[in-house]
Amino acid sequence: MINLSSFIAFHASRAPERCALKYRGEDISYGAFFGRIQTVAGWLAARGVKADDVVAVLMKNSAAFLDIAFAVSHIGAVFLPINFRLSADEVAYIVENSGARVLIADEELASSAGGPAPVVLLDDARQANAARLAEDGAAAPMHYRKPGDLMRLMYTSGTTDRPKGVMLTYENFYWKSADQAIVLGLDASTRLLVTGPLYHVGALDLPGIAVLWKGGMLSIQRNFDAADTLAAIAADRLTGAWLAPVMTTAVLACPDRDRHDVSSLRWVIGGGEKTPEARIRAFSQYFTNGRYIDAYGLTETCGGDTFMEAGREIEKIGSTGRATAHVAIEIRDDDGNTLPPDTPGEICLRGPKITHGYWKAPEKTAAAFFGDWFRSGDIGYLDADGFLYLTDRKKDMIISGGENIASSEVERVIYELPQVREVAVIGLPDERWGERPVAVVALADGATLDLATLAAHCRTRLASFKVPKQLLIRESLPRNPSGKVLKRVLRVECEGIVDG
Repeated sequence: MINLSSFIAFHASRAPERCALKYRGEDISYGAFFGRIQTVAGWLAARGVKADDVVAVLMKNSAAFLDIAFAVSHIGAVFLPINFRLSADEVAYIVENSGARVLIADEELASSAGGPAPVVLLDDARQANAARLAEDGAAAPMHYRKPGDLMRLMYTSGTTDRPKGVMLTYENFYWKSADQAIVLGLDASTRLLVTGPLYHVGALDLPGIAVLWKGGMLSIQRNFDAADTLAAIAADRLTGAWLAPVMTTAVLACPDRDRHDVSSLRWVIGGGEKTPEARIRAFSQYFTNGRYIDAYGLTETCGGDTFMEAGREIEKIGSTGRATAHVAIEIRDDDGNTLPPDTPGEICLRGPKITHGYWKAPEKTAAAFFGDWFRSGDIGYLDADGFLYLTDRKKDMIISGGENIASSEVERVIYELPQVREVAVIGLPDERWGERPVAVVALADGATLDLATLAAHCRTRLASFKVPKQLLIRESLPRNPSGKVLKRVLRVECEGIVDG
């Protein structure tokens, strides 16, 4: 069997008492987890859900989230996790576009649970154990799936366009799990912190379910909290985590961090933006047995296409590492021609873990490929050693006076200022230059910053046309779940605002 539940059944038959999940103080063994999966699968089947039907969930992190995800696979249906931060209209669009047969939502998210599908709400007890949905507890048999069958739909975060349904197959999932097991050394002793949202590939797939594939354990936090994160690492002797950059910053700034024994942690996967050298060094100074792994990936690839190699973090500062074993990367121009090393262009990827396209969108699917090479929409380059460097997203390239400005290059320089906690550089309309570079900054506690100071610093490192012409101060920057700043949102919010 190739269903997700097949490897849970394997571990349940050989080590039924081994802990698979921890949630709200409860240890859930592999034996108990597989029983819950069968029961939830029976409940779904009793509601008329069949193979290839779409089951949507609008849920925060919980044990029930995984109960349902695996149960959907168990009966051969398609799992659709939805960003719980979306509005009711956005949720309704996804539910309708996907053709979901049912939407399962947390009670606290009931007001956002829109769309034509019937809605089932989960209270606290059912969030801890989705098997409580079933009154009779009848189990469903496992429905055989093939490698090319659709396993999951995941809608893009909409940073540049209306959300698209990314189709992910069992083949995509198993190859990505194999690659992550190789790179991260996953085995039954791996104990993973899950604090990023499970509807996102970072928490669910990086490495998420791959840890269960190997017989390891997931410690699930319902919401991210820096102090709770450190407490969980210490209490559960966790060995790995995926953290969005803003989460890592919060953990390192936690005022009571030295109260916790974090010596068990071996690695944290980051990514989503270039990691400043200062953050890497600060991480290593606190997590003395761990390392910060910059990575690059997309929803369309199940995440984790490149990983930074141990010991090369400073030598290759600014890089997200090299491709995994079953991913090939090329840099291409707008016509699809392959570019030489150190030449920026569009990052294109090929391999068995990459989607074959978008749900009900053949034109968008065709536009997303050069032959069998997926076009990421990101700009970057490969050095002579094959290390990938991100430059920008195509939509984030600022064109001022005919000159291209990579916003991430300017951001990297601004991050050197100790007054800066977060920064995003965007292009805003300018009558003279077409666009002007604008720095949107969230300040460190107690800090002040003016445009003159910012510009003077930038002029020591950048060409004059790259220096921001405007400074806007905000309390925080809008980000998607993987930590990427939503620059489209910033542009809309900041147009017409005078300097902060």
